[in-house]
Amino acid sequence: QVQLAESGGGLVQAGGSLRLSCAASGLTTSNYFMGWFRQAPGKEREFVAAINWFGGATAYADSVKGRFTISRDDNKNTVFLQMNTLKPEDTAVYYCAAARSRFSRATDAYQNWGQGTQVTVSS
Repeated sequence: QVQLAESGGGLVQAGGSLRLSCAASGLTTSNYFMGWFRQAPGKEREFVAAINWFGGATAYADSVKGRFTISRDDNKNTVFLQMNTLKPEDTAVYYCAAARSRFSRATDAYQNWGQGTQVTVSS
């Protein structure tokens, strides 16, 4: 049974930092493309960042480029999202996802999803 468990969310002031973790079980992360998405109240789920096998390539949404960094530790079956210089508009539930066959920004490319972790940035 595949499980993705996000952690590290919380309440932070604007300009602060958080590091999200996604621990995977039931799959081997080194065989998957991994992504982070987020969903704010009343909005659709949107792409944040993705990383390919072995971390050789990454992609970011324009809104987070230069502030967020995605990384992976396949020895620990874990993916991370380092978020710096947080803004109130980054407030959302953040989801980790795994894609078997595509390095993609599209939600429908990802077959496995975590339950999400809340990030709230106060102004």
